Amino acid sequence: MTLKMDREDLTAFLASHFPQVADDFAIEAVKPFEIAVRLHVGDKNLRPGGTVSGPSMFSLADVCMYLAVLAMIGPEALAVTTNCSIDFMRKPRAGADLIGTGRVLKLGKALAVGDVMIHSDGMDPPVARAGLTYSIPPRR
Repeated sequence: MTLKMDREDLTAFLASHFPQVADDFAIEAVKPFEIAVRLHVGDKNLRPGGTVSGPSMFSLADVCMYLAVLAMIGPEALAVTTNCSIDFMRKPRAGADLIGTGRVLKLGKALAVGDVMIHSDGMDPPVARAGLTYSIPPRR
């Protein structure tokens, strides 16, 4: 299966449909069924103790899988998360960006299932892992 949206298409889509968060993320790479997305970590992403907050890591996982699905199905703003489970495994490096690597494991007509591994930039072991399911609206 080939990509329906490339890096530039996904970046423009994010800026157009989600301008409130578009600048927080950068698409590092995209290929069929896989994507890498960077979260630019700033003060708003930190919790007491100087670590990245859980909601910020969830946002990265969610945006990463959303874009991975769109890369395969095309621009569909109404694809939505129906399930997410996230394991927080270790503390990210202080001040480092986070990088989510997403894989679409199953792409059906109505649902897409995938996972996202989240790494702290410059750190080998993952800091979190998420499994996500997306609902794909019927084509009109």
